[in-house]
Amino acid sequence: MLRPTPHDLISAEGCSIPEVIGPGIRYLFVGINPGLWSGATGHHFARPGNRFWPTLHGAGFTPHLLAPDDDETLMALGIGITNLVNRATAKASQVTDAELRAGAARLRATVARHRPVAVAVLGVSAYRVAFDDPVATIGRAAEAPAGAELWILPNPSGLNAHYQLPQLIDLFRTFRDSVTASPGIVRE
Repeated sequence: MLRPTPHDLISAEGCSIPEVIGPGIRYLFVGINPGLWSGATGHHFARPGNRFWPTLHGAGFTPHLLAPDDDETLMALGIGITNLVNRATAKASQVTDAELRAGAARLRATVARHRPVAVAVLGVSAYRVAFDDPVATIGRAAEAPAGAELWILPNPSGLNAHYQLPQLIDLFRTFRDSVTASPGIVRE
């Protein structure tokens, strides 16, 4: 993947990027919104230092470390990615509460349409606003949109100093193992 220039990053403000989703998606990861690096490249979690890709691999979702432009490989593994808000910004804090709430409604429709087994919203603060649940914590959420398990996991951004890579891997693995062990879900 090419490294965006400073001009590319400035130009990416407000850009949207395509969802990585389709038939057979088992796990759907939901980011808050694309950063400028993702907006410039058109790929999710693209900024160097974002720990999404190493976390996925470390938690056993992927057989090897994937890169942001490995969209087809990701979908072949039954993994999809979308965002609550599909507008690239320099910081997630630039997303409004109204945008997050609208994103939750869109997410419910996306889950009903694509029927993933499990959904993980990556960012507890964004989840609290989007789903109007001010006391939500990391782990399984009470809501089950269209029958999918809904989880809240930490944002894997390198800016999230509350969770280091080993902790992220453990939490993502707990999510994966819980979903794989759930009744009625075929083990891989």
